[in-house]
Amino acid sequence: MKRPTIREIAAHAGVSQGAVSYALNGRRGVSEATRNRVVEIARQLGWTPGGGTHRHVRRSRALGMVVNRSATGLAGEPFFGALMSGIQRELAPGSVSLLMQTAPNSSAELEIHRRWHREQAVGGVFLLDLRIGDTRPDELAAIGLPAVALGGPLDRLDVPSVWMNDRQTMRGVLEYLAAPGHRSVVRVAGPETFLQTRTRTDAFAAAACHLGLADARTVHADYSEEGGADTARRVLKSKRPPTALVFDNDVMAVGGLVAAQGLGLRVPADLSIVAWDDSVLCRLVRPALSAVQRPIAEFGALAVSVLRRKIDGEKAVDTCASTPVFAVRGSTGPVRRR
Repeated sequence: MKRPTIREIAAHAGVSQGAVSYALNGRRGVSEATRNRVVEIARQLGWTPGGGTHRHVRRSRALGMVVNRSATGLAGEPFFGALMSGIQRELAPGSVSLLMQTAPNSSAELEIHRRWHREQAVGGVFLLDLRIGDTRPDELAAIGLPAVALGGPLDRLDVPSVWMNDRQTMRGVLEYLAAPGHRSVVRVAGPETFLQTRTRTDAFAAAACHLGLADARTVHADYSEEGGADTARRVLKSKRPPTALVFDNDVMAVGGLVAAQGLGLRVPADLSIVAWDDSVLCRLVRPALSAVQRPIAEFGALAVSVLRRKIDGEKAVDTCASTPVFAVRGSTGPVRRR
């Protein structure tokens, strides 16, 4: 019998998908009567507690990753290269392999996860690009497929997360920019739907408020070089052009640097630029970009370690990677007095 999805169970029980997750995973948030009714309906539909986790451990020698982005887009993302390096480094000593596939949307991604689970193709999976209101952790917990979320923290035991402290880092970057006089700072962020975007947005707003930066604001792009360049041109041509730009990744920062120079601006004399995720791109351009060096490879290795503990039935909890370091280079400087 095909295992039911959390959505199917919710429809039959007449409750929300969140209530189903709470009921099946023994979490607080539903009454005992609702929990018993949901569990009984789930059993009738073919659900079994644990979802055969130990069977997966014995038969599968692979971990899975579905990336909800285009293969072309991944080719130009240094973040994924560093992430895969850390994952493979942790997997290398053993015989476990990584099964990776791209998907056009979240629905297709979940269907791949369900298929892998049915076929016992993987023992567990990595969840990337967490979104606001993301149902994937609930779906995977409901079918019993072990998972670790890259991002967060999610504060849940059934799907532990590995994360990096962007809040502390964001405050440090703004303090650095504010010290030599920057008051108008624009952050070029990733898509609004991503949880990590909201985390950084909240941290940026809180730090700006603490430092008294009344003209600090966030705009959104798509992580691409073109998106970074187009957004930079738009804000630099606005009535309130910033004296500093902070980009959510290195690819957009390089696009923003080229765009600024194309407008005749001198970096850093007229405009300071900071990149998130320091890759070789940041050191190849001129001036070299000041950048936040996040431990991405360590992040990937930690995700493997936490997922293995989850698969083996050991205690797996939210785990924070090492604190990022801010590397100051030639793209940042004091505000030029006009």
